[in-house]
Amino acid sequence: MAGVDMRLSPNAYCKMHWHEANEWSSILNGSVRLNSMNEAGETFVDDLQAGDVWFFPAGIPHSIQASEAGVEFLLVFESGDFSEDGTNLLSETFERNPKAVLAKDLRVDTSAFDNIPDGELYIFDGTPFPKSISTDNITGPAGVISQSSTYSYHLSQQAAYEVPGSSVKIIDPLSFPIPNNFAAALFTVKPGAMRELHWHTTSDEWNYVISGQGRLTVYSAPASTRTFDFQAGDVGDVPVPASHYLENTGTEDLVYLEVLQAPAYNDISVAQWLGLTPKRVVKDHLGFSDDTLNRLPKIKPYILPGSTNLTQTNFTSDSE
Repeated sequence: MAGVDMRLSPNAYCKMHWHEANEWSSILNGSVRLNSMNEAGETFVDDLQAGDVWFFPAGIPHSIQASEAGVEFLLVFESGDFSEDGTNLLSETFERNPKAVLAKDLRVDTSAFDNIPDGELYIFDGTPFPKSISTDNITGPAGVISQSSTYSYHLSQQAAYEVPGSSVKIIDPLSFPIPNNFAAALFTVKPGAMRELHWHTTSDEWNYVISGQGRLTVYSAPASTRTFDFQAGDVGDVPVPASHYLENTGTEDLVYLEVLQAPAYNDISVAQWLGLTPKRVVKDHLGFSDDTLNRLPKIKPYILPGSTNLTQTNFTSDSE
């Protein structure tokens, strides 16, 4: 996968365009209005805010306009070698075709194209969009895109799965059908807490740190372990099926995205695996005491609490 962090000033456009790769996005700050249309001529318009996501399949045309507050968003493309050269721009489409052909196509005189821009129009200032979204809801005979095929999802309104001191929101095609091979989890990890030791079964994990700082350790068979320190804006990639954890080593919440190329979000929890394995098997492998065996969870923890004192070694009181 490839990622791009984009910022648009108030009311600015990120061009009318389409890509040769699928585009998944999460809004980090601000808000935005999206417009699109599918192959059937069904239209789409939506206003999104921080925490919401969108997805445009390859070839689907769309435009992105920042609100008066501006917007910052993360773009994720399924192809690791994606570049902006794979972006098809409306402005260049018109510049690269004869005006007579354009006039014939749109049934106008060639003078209609006297003011088209010279060169690419990528990010530029625009007219503020109307506050009423219905004003921008232009529909034809085909109507609007159905809810099951919509290009956006209001993740900001989804209730988080809460664990002691931390939380996670999971989005995949089960809740947002159109990105049929994109799954993600938005984690908020409190200071001292950690995303549990786990691995994924079908996809590499691409992660992006939104805020805070953390320490990622990855074990790859047969005997390789590497540790990385991350802060806001950093990106990591964990190959499938390497086991790993991410610990909040700072004094503020660690907020980050895990993105998978998978039809459903999935992971294997080491703690849960041990808790659902016969105790004698675990004891034979690891020599655990009966007290330790009795503490193993049968429910996936996702995130485990901890102290900001990173020298702490006894966590028995946290699990009682």
